[in-house]
Amino acid sequence: MRAMRDVMRGVLRDAAVRLGLLAGVLALSAAPVVWAGGAQGGGPAPPAGADPGPAGADPGRPGAAGEPGEGQAPVPAVGRTWPVGVRPPVLRGWEPPATVYGPGHRGVDLGAPPGAPVRAVAVGRVFFAGPVAGRGVVSIELTGTGDPPLRTTYEPVSASVRKGDRVAAGGIVGTVQATGSHCGGACLHWGLLRGTVYLNPLLLLPPWLLNGPTRLLPVPGVPLPP
Repeated sequence: MRAMRDVMRGVLRDAAVRLGLLAGVLALSAAPVVWAGGAQGGGPAPPAGADPGPAGADPGRPGAAGEPGEGQAPVPAVGRTWPVGVRPPVLRGWEPPATVYGPGHRGVDLGAPPGAPVRAVAVGRVFFAGPVAGRGVVSIELTGTGDPPLRTTYEPVSASVRKGDRVAAGGIVGTVQATGSHCGGACLHWGLLRGTVYLNPLLLLPPWLLNGPTRLLPVPGVPLPP
């Protein structure tokens, strides 16, 4: 009887995880497109007729709208790499909804070709890896990020890891799938949650990684070091 109860608990727990991820996927599918301007968000300019979003907004950058609310733990900048590429373009930025079930964009979309390797941005443990609503999803709990821990999600991804696997920062967890993206083309959706609260995943990246390396310019009349 005890063995049967343990099996049933495991089945119910796995079902709850899949239902939670499915709710997130459905919310993303219903969200309106938010375009990041080429100069600000790193992505392409919006097509003709597209709504550019609120005046002066830069949905590709972290800010007050994407930070934790009052009483929530801050997001530590534990990221050590981008999920794809070196510094990929942000095709769709973070746009928090006004209400829990309101429209918005609960993450960022990064430009990436099909088959591109997807990496864990920080050390952690695989919370989930598998299909949800026809899309491959990988979710990773980040080590040392509080209780409940921060959890990153990546989709659509052909997973190369399993639930419970430990991953290092920069470790490959899968590849970008050719289908299943909501970008209209190939991309990787990168999300961040603490419990059931969505946060801006770009907050995980320290300034040197988010903005690129600092470049020293030569000063006239001052010789360069050998």
